[in-house]
Amino acid sequence: MGSVGVLTKTTMVCAPLLRHSVEQMVSDMYEAKIEGADLIELRLDSLMNFDPNRDLPTLLSNKPLPVVVVYRPKWDGGLYDGDENSRVEALLLAKDLGAEYIDLELQVASDIMEKQKLNQQSSCKIIVSCFVDGVTSFKEDLSHLVTRMQSTGADIIKLVTSATDITELSRIFHLLSHCQVPLIAYSTGERGLISQLLGPKFGGVLVYGSIAGNLVPGLPTLSSLREAYGVDNIDADTKVFGLISKPVSHSKGPILHNPTFRHVGYNGVYVPMFVDDLKQFFNVYESPDFAGYSVGIPYKEAVMEFCDEVHPLAKSIGAVNTIIKRLGDGKLVGYNTDCEASITAIEDALKARGLVNGEATFHSPLTGKQFVLVGAGGAGRALSFGANFRGARVIIFDIDFERAKALAQAVSGKALPFDQLTTFRPEKGAVLANATPIGMHPNKDRIPVSEETLRDYSVVFDAVYTPRKTTLLKDAEDAGVVIVSGVEMFLRQAVGQFNLFTGGKAPEEFMREIVLSKF
Repeated sequence: MGSVGVLTKTTMVCAPLLRHSVEQMVSDMYEAKIEGADLIELRLDSLMNFDPNRDLPTLLSNKPLPVVVVYRPKWDGGLYDGDENSRVEALLLAKDLGAEYIDLELQVASDIMEKQKLNQQSSCKIIVSCFVDGVTSFKEDLSHLVTRMQSTGADIIKLVTSATDITELSRIFHLLSHCQVPLIAYSTGERGLISQLLGPKFGGVLVYGSIAGNLVPGLPTLSSLREAYGVDNIDADTKVFGLISKPVSHSKGPILHNPTFRHVGYNGVYVPMFVDDLKQFFNVYESPDFAGYSVGIPYKEAVMEFCDEVHPLAKSIGAVNTIIKRLGDGKLVGYNTDCEASITAIEDALKARGLVNGEATFHSPLTGKQFVLVGAGGAGRALSFGANFRGARVIIFDIDFERAKALAQAVSGKALPFDQLTTFRPEKGAVLANATPIGMHPNKDRIPVSEETLRDYSVVFDAVYTPRKTTLLKDAEDAGVVIVSGVEMFLRQAVGQFNLFTGGKAPEEFMREIVLSKF
């Protein structure tokens, strides 16, 4: 799958290897092959006491896959700070020893290629690369840079930027779609992640992924590229869905939605989107290719003003967790799948334990119960409206007392100051629902209420689903209380979202199996 694969613009997966020892790098090459890489990038500048004449034959005679040899100098963001001629000689030796690609920095590429007549030799392909630090303000600036890189006679050009905002990535997608020469282009960091994941859609020739034992910050793992995102299945017609959130790295959405898209034969991909500014985001990603979104913390309420229409349930709740770009007119329509997801999960737990009031079966087991809610944000609003619809009596605690009072008024409930939560004694058999990030990874050891009050509740629900069993749920279980994990709410709201995304019916059992095995 060597040079031909790249030059026909088939996206290939490349594993960059930064190691101190040649032995470790050789071992990593085999690991990269096992984990699904098509290509390996050898970062010579990361090796300690590197001797080209001794080490390059070892590396290149042991390669299980085609390799790109990179020897990045400090002046271009690498680790090498020695003599420039020695560096170039090492790259030329790698070429002679059978490397499929060598990477030359734009600043030196024309000079080296002219002197060495490199582009007259076709067995080793030349990648000319450039790293742009900081914000380049216009598409034209990057286009001029790409033109300069093309003029060197490169077989492939590589442009890396550092994104300070997800909206900057649209310029990279534009370049990938319009470049005449095979192009590798992406942005680094969490805000730049989708430039890697969506590279195949827009015509990028390489996607980078790190091996499990040598994680590179800001890069997806090889296994997630293959299994979670299914990069082999992404093409120009793939519809893009994503989670709009800040932060976004905790999201389990990709490992649920992407395999489910593939399972039902739907050409879609679901990616995490680190969004800083909603208005800018929706202005930039107007294309019908960006077909729908999940909405996470902290945007479930704020996002409503950017929806052209809002479903009545979501409107009454005042929070949206799903947005669909409607076919035909491209309007953004907001929905809330959190409400039914969380409430039915709690009801089913009550029914399963026989903790129901003695009324006829059409009554909700929540009817008449005290429902103690911690957190009045988007998820809290969904829970409080759902509980109110079912006839529960809602009591709300939030760090922002005014917000708690406003929500209590909307659901005919009662708000209490947050500092009273630790001393609050619920009625026997009450339901407790945590809708705050307290207890979410990495701050896993905290719980929102005092431990001694837990046994007064009949059910404890936690909207947090990373980790699957939070400290709150463990403590409640130890107190003999029925617990409902946020994973259950996550699954149910995702089923609702999947139906909205695809216009079809979600394979619920398939999705449940993924959640149980992967979460």
